[in-house]
Amino acid sequence: MKERDVYASLLQMDSVVETHSVYGEYDLVARVDFEDSRAMTRFLIEEMRAIPGVLKTETLISAEV
Repeated sequence: MKERDVYASLLQMDSVVETHSVYGEYDLVARVDFEDSRAMTRFLIEEMRAIPGVLKTETLISAEV
C-alpha cells in the first residue's frame, strides 16, 4: 500500500481529526481524539496498525497548559 493509500485510510476513521504528509523521519502525522486511554489503545492496535503499509506508530499525547 502506498503512502497516499494509508493517508486515505486514516481519513476514513472516525477518531482521526486530521492527517498530514510530512518530510523528515516520519511520512504521515495524524491527529486523533479519544474519550479515554482504552479507546486510544483499541484504535492503535485494532485499527491504525491494521492498515497495510503502517510499519510503525509513535504516540504523542498533548496537554493544555
